[in-house]
Amino acid sequence: MPTLNNQRDDLFFMRFALQEAQKAADIDEVPIGAVIVKDNQIIAKAHNLRETLQDATAHAELLAIRKACEVLGTWRLIGCSLYVTLEPCPMCAGAIILSRVDRVVFGAKDPKGGACGSIVNLPADKRFNHRPEIVEGVLADECGDILKKFFKSKRYRASE
Repeated sequence: MPTLNNQRDDLFFMRFALQEAQKAADIDEVPIGAVIVKDNQIIAKAHNLRETLQDATAHAELLAIRKACEVLGTWRLIGCSLYVTLEPCPMCAGAIILSRVDRVVFGAKDPKGGACGSIVNLPADKRFNHRPEIVEGVLADECGDILKKFFKSKRYRASE
């Protein structure tokens, strides 16, 4: 059961992930944002850059993981929590497991591509040697709304 402090921290840090998602929306990227926290400090922030970089792997989570590894000087993100506005996909869930992130907190579920419970649950698979804690639904409405607004705008522009 999450403690009150964890819940407050989760809300606090998810708001930073939402700010990153807005940065993505501002440059016409799918608005997903991520932050990585260690010892109650943000050590990495990122947002989707797939279109900007023309790179299928430029998801917010992967970019944040790369930055956190650089900051810490190690590929092992032990003691870190990842906050992301949308449930991680299989690629990102794999990177989370491999980088040893301790905790993943996400906002909106992804019924079409989520790999932390929606379609599959990679982090819960006991065959892996690392299983991060998963917390879902933190600021889920806000995280879902930014995505809905983005795609509604895309459909509107496409119909003009």
